[in-house]
Amino acid sequence: MSFFSRVLENRVLIIALVAWTVAQVGKVIFEIRLNKRVDLRRFVGSGGMPSSHSAFVMALSTSVGRMQGWDSPLFAIAISYAFVVMYDAAGVRRAAGKQAEILNIIIKDVIEHKVLEEERLRELIGHTPIEVIIGGIIGIIIANIMV
Repeated sequence: MSFFSRVLENRVLIIALVAWTVAQVGKVIFEIRLNKRVDLRRFVGSGGMPSSHSAFVMALSTSVGRMQGWDSPLFAIAISYAFVVMYDAAGVRRAAGKQAEILNIIIKDVIEHKVLEEERLRELIGHTPIEVIIGGIIGIIIANIMV
């Protein structure tokens, strides 16, 4: 059996990828409901509601816990990884997004005075705590359905 066919049979990975996909599709739907427009970039972009990073890692750790046992070392590794990713999504990446927002205001002010032209920075790179929580819940639900 080839490496790729073995990877494609990895249930934990498939479950995590399904949770990621559900969350990414959810971002497109949320964008449609919120702004009344279709933005397919939301399907591959980071940030926004819900957190696909959180959905991915919580589906990963939930399925590992259900398959290997809640007391297994693999579950401990997976849930620790999940907490680091979710903390980063709501902490470091959110702060970077706020900094980008402020820098974009400064750039706009400078450009209006025709001193500097610069490309705007991406502001939507992190998550609010609720986006992370909803993403995590999606991951747990998908894992419980698929295991």
